[in-house]
Amino acid sequence: MYKDVLRSMENVEIFPIISLIIFILFFIGITIWAMRASKEYVDHMSALPMDDDNELTENQP
Repeated sequence: MYKDVLRSMENVEIFPIISLIIFILFFIGITIWAMRASKEYVDHMSALPMDDDNELTENQP
């Protein structure tokens, strides 16, 4: 049933190409962002899961 629906659409072959291009651009963008991130930022973010919860609750009213 679905094959017939897709066969009846004109230019349906463009959708996988567009999806692949969007994925590749997103992956390249994230890779560039990760390479350009400062070491201090990465160290700070990697230490966040190990921080005590006391620091977070002390600052809240």
